[in-house]
Amino acid sequence: MASDVPMSPELEQVDGEIQDIFRALQNGFQKMDKIKDSNRQSKQLEDLTVKMRECKRLIKDFDHILKDEEKNNTPDVNKQLNDKKQFMIKELNSYVTLRKTYQSSLGNKRIELFDTGNDQVAEDTPVQMASEMSNQELISAGRKQMDQTDQAIERSKMVVAQTVEVGAQTAATLTQQTEQMKRIGNELDSVHFSLKKASQMVKEIGRQVATDKCIMAFLFLIVCGVIAIIVVKIVNPHNKSIRDIPGLAPPAMNRKLLSIDPFRGL
Repeated sequence: MASDVPMSPELEQVDGEIQDIFRALQNGFQKMDKIKDSNRQSKQLEDLTVKMRECKRLIKDFDHILKDEEKNNTPDVNKQLNDKKQFMIKELNSYVTLRKTYQSSLGNKRIELFDTGNDQVAEDTPVQMASEMSNQELISAGRKQMDQTDQAIERSKMVVAQTVEVGAQTAATLTQQTEQMKRIGNELDSVHFSLKKASQMVKEIGRQVATDKCIMAFLFLIVCGVIAIIVVKIVNPHNKSIRDIPGLAPPAMNRKLLSIDPFRGL
């Protein structure tokens, strides 16, 4: 892989650490053939596994820094850096495959390199280094990668379509709720108008009732006054200060009836 790719100081530092680990892994696996003791081979394999874990972490850091600086680089530089990252992943995978080969030959218990999850950088499938692959193998690997990319794009399209559908359903629900709130607002306005009108009617009825009570009280006073005058006239008929009530003749207690004796001789 070309080493003249322009990189920031932070990327250069991470890349340098990764290259140091790759050299250490290469030397370590070369020493594996010279070690005859199985226990020492297992210890050497564990040390190389620790280095591969550290290399995986550094490749993740390289990817994170690359994404942060992507907007500041040209498209060509970003492509070269992404190719470099893919090359490092493939090289690390080649050492993973080599580790598995030694591990199965030793018959030891499997040494877990990567945590289970979606953020793994290296894969468990055997991968050859690009320099060891023929043109046909490179083309096949490229087509396989393109097929995987197409599948990922299709899955992304499905997710987007589902998201759009959910958004449309949410929008329709919000529209219905908005219309329902408008209807509730109109009904509240109608209720408020009805309450206001009913309050006015209650006030008007109250005024009418108060007026009727005043009239009844006034009539009651008039009747009481008439009754009082009648009682006074009856009790004291010679009281001239009280006028006669029209239609009510004074009592004729002092009238003298004519004698019928003078007419008896007729």
